Amino acid sequence: MANAPTKPTTPVKKESSSASGMFASLTIPICIIVAICIFIFILGDPSHFKGGDTSANGTPADIFGTVHKGGVIVPMIMSFLLMVIVFSIERFVVIGKASGTGSVDSFVRKVQASLNAGNINAASAECDKQKGSVAAVIKSALKKYAEMEAEPNLDVDQKTLAIQKDIEEATALEMPMLEQNLTIIATLVSIGTLTGLLGTVIGMIGAFSTLAAAGAPNPSELSSHISEALINTALGISTSAISIIMYNVFTSKIDKLTYAIDETGFSIVQTFASSHKNK
Repeated sequence: MANAPTKPTTPVKKESSSASGMFASLTIPICIIVAICIFIFILGDPSHFKGGDTSANGTPADIFGTVHKGGVIVPMIMSFLLMVIVFSIERFVVIGKASGTGSVDSFVRKVQASLNAGNINAASAECDKQKGSVAAVIKSALKKYAEMEAEPNLDVDQKTLAIQKDIEEATALEMPMLEQNLTIIATLVSIGTLTGLLGTVIGMIGAFSTLAAAGAPNPSELSSHISEALINTALGISTSAISIIMYNVFTSKIDKLTYAIDETGFSIVQTFASSHKNK
């Protein structure tokens, strides 16, 4: 009998791409609006400037006024920073749910111990306790394991291949959900730095324009342009640094979950093959 294409035997819960896309489409404009409001109403408040002078020649009285002197590029970079924070929180929640209710390493050890003892029901019970993406994939494989034990028309190699394929298909359904919006964080790594450099260039252009003006340059105006350049550089680099850290944290977590699935899946396949090789 031909080996028909198999499907994951247990429905695997996953975040819809449309819902994730809607979250991103709402988050980005909201972060931009919030950043602009912070720039205008908080950083630009007269209390942050000496004498309440918020004009180009005003002197900052604290760090808030100093950041405001960075110019129109500042709210752009601030919006990028807010996006990194919001998407990082969202990824922490999603990946945390995917990991399940307990330690993934402990879960894998318990499932492997049950498999070594030949107790498939106990391994399935551990999946019910753990929940999450890893447990869903493993439970799907265990259900396929039980189905293959009762399948009389396939040999051991075909049954083993069917279990392995079920694991691969279930994993393929779960992994994209974990990687949603990571591309946005990765993109912000470059955009943050480039936008900071743009602000630096704009500030330096203003500074050199002041130097090139007829007569003695205005020290206050010159320092304002230099301050604008340095502030944008600092904000851009800081945003990119945070983005890199968060991206690496999430990819590391996803790799750990993928390894747990691969390790447990391999144990399931090997257990089935070794226990049925003489049948």
